[in-house]
Amino acid sequence: MDQGRHNLLGVLVDAVDYEGAVDRIAAAARDKQPLAVSALAVHGVMTGVLDRVHRHRLNALDMVVPDGQPVRWAVNRLYGLQLKDRVYGPTLMLKTCQRAAAERLPIFLFGGTAALLERLQANLVAQFPGLEIAGVQPSKFRRLTPPERDETVAQIRGSGAAITFVGLGCPRQEVWAYEFRGALRMPILAVGAAFNFHAGLLEQAPPTWQKWGLEWAFRLLKEPRRLWRRYLLLNPLYVGLVCLQMCHLRYYDPDSTAVPTEELLYG
Repeated sequence: MDQGRHNLLGVLVDAVDYEGAVDRIAAAARDKQPLAVSALAVHGVMTGVLDRVHRHRLNALDMVVPDGQPVRWAVNRLYGLQLKDRVYGPTLMLKTCQRAAAERLPIFLFGGTAALLERLQANLVAQFPGLEIAGVQPSKFRRLTPPERDETVAQIRGSGAAITFVGLGCPRQEVWAYEFRGALRMPILAVGAAFNFHAGLLEQAPPTWQKWGLEWAFRLLKEPRRLWRRYLLLNPLYVGLVCLQMCHLRYYDPDSTAVPTEELLYG
């Protein structure tokens, strides 16, 4: 199911389910076409709400799926949709790997540490025996130089990969997908904490917490010092702004953006 793009606080979100998202990704991989994809929860949406330049990047992506339950609930309520589930980035990664294994579409993993990528590769191949991992590149945890950018593009394209997964964290991974989209000409999936989850380095929230949109609370309990500002400040602001949009008291223009004047080249 794919019901098109919808304006949520000025950020364009695709009303799509897992099957619709994976179908688009696989089709672009087979045809060697660019397709920049991000899975946004509340924090990801708010990065675009609060920054006109980043909102331009998000709205230029080919597909932004509703990663968080509050994002799905808001889109359903605003537009009378019936999305039955969110499209959770870590699950989308696994479903895409499953399709990639079935269709023999090699993947590339970009981001994280070398140790993380070693564990992630092993776990993915164990879960999907037919999956071909064409290559990996750990993050340098800084901005890349233009020559390093070119080397990264050459490495990924030369690997024979058909799909690239990026795990740099929000919003760096969305910037990366935006900036590398044209050069790579393949699906790029910005999947956030999925690398850490599937490598077994980070615990996921229990299914019941996820179902009721409380994954943020679980992560806050696990990492309060790092995440308290993200959740305790942005979550209430998100709810308030969505209420204004629902009540038609404020219009958020998705075209009210600012074009980036430089490449950030996160890597």
